[in-house]
Amino acid sequence: MTSHTEPSEISSSEWLSLNQFLQELKEINTQCISVYYPYGKGQNTIQLLQETNRSELLKKIEIKIGKKILELKKNPVSVGNFTKTLCIFGWIKNGKIEIKVIGTSQKLPYIYMVNKKPYVKPFSDILKTNYNVLLVTVDQKTAKIQKFHGSQIIQESKLKIDLQGRHKKGGQSQGRFLRARQTKIHVFFKKVANKVRLMSDNSELILLGGSGNGKTEFYDELNSELTSKCRFVDGLSFTTPVKDIHKIIIHHLYEYRKKHMEELMQKYEKLVKEGLTAKRNNVINRALKIGSVETLIVSTLFHTKPQFKNILKMLEEAKNTSCKIEFAMSPKIIKKLEIDDSVLAILRYKIK
Repeated sequence: MTSHTEPSEISSSEWLSLNQFLQELKEINTQCISVYYPYGKGQNTIQLLQETNRSELLKKIEIKIGKKILELKKNPVSVGNFTKTLCIFGWIKNGKIEIKVIGTSQKLPYIYMVNKKPYVKPFSDILKTNYNVLLVTVDQKTAKIQKFHGSQIIQESKLKIDLQGRHKKGGQSQGRFLRARQTKIHVFFKKVANKVRLMSDNSELILLGGSGNGKTEFYDELNSELTSKCRFVDGLSFTTPVKDIHKIIIHHLYEYRKKHMEELMQKYEKLVKEGLTAKRNNVINRALKIGSVETLIVSTLFHTKPQFKNILKMLEEAKNTSCKIEFAMSPKIIKKLEIDDSVLAILRYKIK
């Protein structure tokens, strides 16, 4: 039996370099071959490329990718000392074949896919590089809101109020002062909450930090939609270095992704009774061909199974429809998927 361990979180330096690599891939808006293969499986991947039945143009790209795989076999350190997955992208620009390569310490699914642009879904699923995260650092007189897409800050806002310190007089005068001060703080937090609402569009998570009671007081001003996305972060301040911010984002995205996959599996189990699921490869294949698959749930270790090549074809079929593809890396979910040929499907409608 295959042994599965919980995946480790990616280092902030590798995460940053992968984000930069993906930014470069976003510039490619033409048909592209995307290949992801486990370290040590280079020869198998070359054989896979040779077995495909593609156009002459794509064949030329495949040959160039095959040569790159042989180069990497001789010098694997060129893409990192601890590479577990190698990722190669090939396309044609101005009549010339272009190749981009990166290695990662994380186990990504085995992929061979032709699409109208580079296929980067494994990065966004497993490496958490494609999510929007709102980072809110707040105290009673200052707020900094940063919207991250991967490692990039794509929007930023700073708000501040002039707040006096303690009142020196006692009695009623001090009471009035404290009430006025608290009202000012309350109005400030409302203003910050409104800004967070405006900036939170398409954000999966809101990470909330800051010193003192400010962050908990501010949290009370948020509506239920925003509080459901909120996570309190210890140790996050206005002076936290960017490297540590990346670590915080990575950790919370891993937790978010884990929860998302658990909820997806719960949805699958619920829909079984309604006949809106499929679990045998041949049934899923048929459902894909008629466009009835809403979501394909695939084990990241599907390449270790006999159905490997069939699943590769299913993934390409799914990508050419509006079907979502979700890669599972949790040991618990992978074990469940292994019982069902490494793939499960949630359907849009019942099939005969």
